[in-house]
Amino acid sequence: MMKNPGQPIAVMKDVTKSYLKGRNSFQVLKNVNLSIDMGEKIALVGPSGAGKTTLLYLLGLMDIPTSGSYTLLGSNPLALSDSARSRLRGQTIGFVFQNYNLLPHLRTWENVALPLHYSGINIQKRLGRAVEMLERVGLADKKDHYPSELSGGQEQRIAIARALVMKPKLILADEPTGNLDSQTGERILDLLDEVYAHGSTLITVTHSPEVASRAKRIIHLRDGQIINDQVQPNA
Repeated sequence: MMKNPGQPIAVMKDVTKSYLKGRNSFQVLKNVNLSIDMGEKIALVGPSGAGKTTLLYLLGLMDIPTSGSYTLLGSNPLALSDSARSRLRGQTIGFVFQNYNLLPHLRTWENVALPLHYSGINIQKRLGRAVEMLERVGLADKKDHYPSELSGGQEQRIAIARALVMKPKLILADEPTGNLDSQTGERILDLLDEVYAHGSTLITVTHSPEVASRAKRIIHLRDGQIINDQVQPNA
């Protein structure tokens, strides 16, 4: 897949996100301005409570801003209905969560194929695509296992396979190595690097300097604002 440096995949302008806490409004993000080009590899860093995961969820259409504008692939997803926005998210974005979010009652291949199910793809094609993705992450032999039968590292690789099954343009990873030992975490990061090398835009939330050092651009948040945004010259 060809990368298109300089062509934006996502643009935020004056984005604010607030939540109600009792009778009070709590502002998590404050007037965020951000442009992300296709093919970028970005780390979102900062202390706990800085707004990193909230920003990731807004980028991924898992939530919508309180104010401001967001453009994804040149269009305004905030103008869509909830169902249309969900379809766009499923077709465009792949999520990798820290806690894997695998459904315990589904076999491995069924977890991977879940986004295909929601897109109305028939079961034979779902199985074929799921096994293809499992082969890519080295776990085709576990296709009929349940999550409880897998190690943490295997569960995370399954979660990555699920994120890739729709061949998304944008991969969003929220602390993808946070629950893993260092050796397993390295394997997960290598796998994400491989995904990036095939053309996806990759944005990772992390507390780890080692994980952040793999990114080409580091965006530092504090108190809901971007305080530093820099490209690493040697990345």
